[in-house]
Amino acid sequence: MEKMKFETPDFTSGNIEKIAALFPNCVTEMRGEDGKVKRGINFEMLKQMLSSDVVDGDECYEFTWVGKKASIVEANKPIRKTLRPCVEESKNWDTTENLYIEGDNLEVLKLLQEAYLGKVKMIYIDPPYNTGNDFIYADDFMRSQEEENEQMGLFDEDENRLFKNMDTNGRFHSDWCSMMYSRLMVARNLLADDGVIFISIDDNEQENLKKICDDVLGEKNFIAQVIWERAYAPVNLKKHFSESHDYIICYAQNIDIVKCNGLPRNLEADNRYSNPDNDPRGVWKSDNLSVGPAIEEKVYEIITPSGRKVLPPNGRCWCYTKERFEEMVKENRIWFGKDGNNVPSIKRFLTEVKHCVTPLTIWKYSEVGHSQDAKQKLKKLFDGKSFFDYPKSVDLIKRCLQLYSDKNSIILDFFSGSATTAHAVMQLNAEDGGHRKFIMVQLPEPCDEKSEAYKAGYKHICEIGKERIRRAGEKIKADNPLTTQDLDVGFRVLKLDDSNMKDVYYAAGDYTQDTLAGMVSNIKEDRTDLDLLFGCLLDWGLPLSLPYTSEQIDGCTVHIYNDGDLMACFDNNIPESVVKEIAKRKPLRAVFRDAGFADSPAKINVFEIFKLYMPEDANDISKRVRVI
Repeated sequence: MEKMKFETPDFTSGNIEKIAALFPNCVTEMRGEDGKVKRGINFEMLKQMLSSDVVDGDECYEFTWVGKKASIVEANKPIRKTLRPCVEESKNWDTTENLYIEGDNLEVLKLLQEAYLGKVKMIYIDPPYNTGNDFIYADDFMRSQEEENEQMGLFDEDENRLFKNMDTNGRFHSDWCSMMYSRLMVARNLLADDGVIFISIDDNEQENLKKICDDVLGEKNFIAQVIWERAYAPVNLKKHFSESHDYIICYAQNIDIVKCNGLPRNLEADNRYSNPDNDPRGVWKSDNLSVGPAIEEKVYEIITPSGRKVLPPNGRCWCYTKERFEEMVKENRIWFGKDGNNVPSIKRFLTEVKHCVTPLTIWKYSEVGHSQDAKQKLKKLFDGKSFFDYPKSVDLIKRCLQLYSDKNSIILDFFSGSATTAHAVMQLNAEDGGHRKFIMVQLPEPCDEKSEAYKAGYKHICEIGKERIRRAGEKIKADNPLTTQDLDVGFRVLKLDDSNMKDVYYAAGDYTQDTLAGMVSNIKEDRTDLDLLFGCLLDWGLPLSLPYTSEQIDGCTVHIYNDGDLMACFDNNIPESVVKEIAKRKPLRAVFRDAGFADSPAKINVFEIFKLYMPEDANDISKRVRVI
């Protein structure tokens, strides 16, 4: 019986397979770091296959830095990790479709590859701006440089995942670029074909970020670089300029199919329409009939109902030819004023106007808020306590959502911070009746012991983020009690951890028979059925937010995920009656514990039972029934 892998995909091997299918002559054999021979790519041959001229030399237009290749390797490297459910820290665990995930975002993104491949409609992130005084991720390829790490001062006892990237660091820009490149490479796979990504940034790395996005997402998929007016007053202590804006860079997965929803029309614009002549087609507003420059066939005299003779203004002409104008008069689409003596104008009906407005690339704080306003609102939400200096405005993120999400979209933020994105998703759902789902990912960065957050009892940033979602959700419902009864303000908490499986699961060949005999189980002792279930969901590529139930069948606990997308039993000594009952229900997938069967014949019998009850799927049984 096939075992679950519990390992993220090896993207390098997959890429080699894709290249081999197109250019088999570019595939070769080479020795890996372990000394073993493996398949590889002859890059010189590949370059020649992609060029109509003789490739000679290495000059080309490219954006590179120290560590770029290593960051690509890091992005493609498989990991053996899992996400462990934390029901007690969640809200509405059984009914919510939202996720809050604690852990290194690169590793979390890798774990989400199978379950959310091509399913995320919008990504918003607010990464470190690399100001010379903030923290960035120390990935494996960076941590291997021990001397440099000592100089930079690694912080965070949990695997040293962060370091303070000071501008005295010799790889100041390179380390930041490497961090962003690897994460964007993996995140791109999660975007839907018509999905978009918004990234906030300031002047420190704006230029490099855009080049990275050109590399990862494609230069042609650039949509816009928005300027957000984040400050409303100058800082007079500044020596040269007081910066009052940040940028939001926006890219599409595929710009040829992505659609912009536009912004909702406001009441002020609609109030300009009226109906002075009681036209049955509804309210309208007048529009100028003249245009310019003059075109001969559109220059003619118009006689109003009162007898007044009117010509276009000097050097201009009318919108229509005389014939078309007379047709418009018959259709009651020309307005001469109540007394019939005005210069004619066109009636533009509200019903014929676009119900959205094309956004500009400058977003003023009067429209989407500023950072100080966002700070004060967040402070009020936390009973007057201030935990973040520069949180993003809810209205700012809500505008991104309005432009490119639909009412059932999945929204991802893998630099969640204060969880503004989750707040914005719930707020917009409350306003338009949407069912958008959010996935927040955040490393549990420790709060400074001198900070107000730490003094208030929050040990790390995730605790603040989760509490912000709880409070924001309750406030939204309290403010809109009649329309938010079914609003999803909950979230399932999942935490990144090492694999549920012991090392023997992955490398049984390294163990002797005597060693194996002493191992009763290949599953770590501290793991629960829920841990194993969610590990299987990740490995099988199922969403982590769907409902599930558990029931007792002949003394065994059987878990049913989303009405049969997966059924699992992790008990020992599983009787045949339980296997038969599961097979009778014809689940799409079934998984059992390897140690749950007395011997190999018992495991083989499982296939026969499933074939008996699911003869129409007999050829797929070996792919649909697995053990851990």
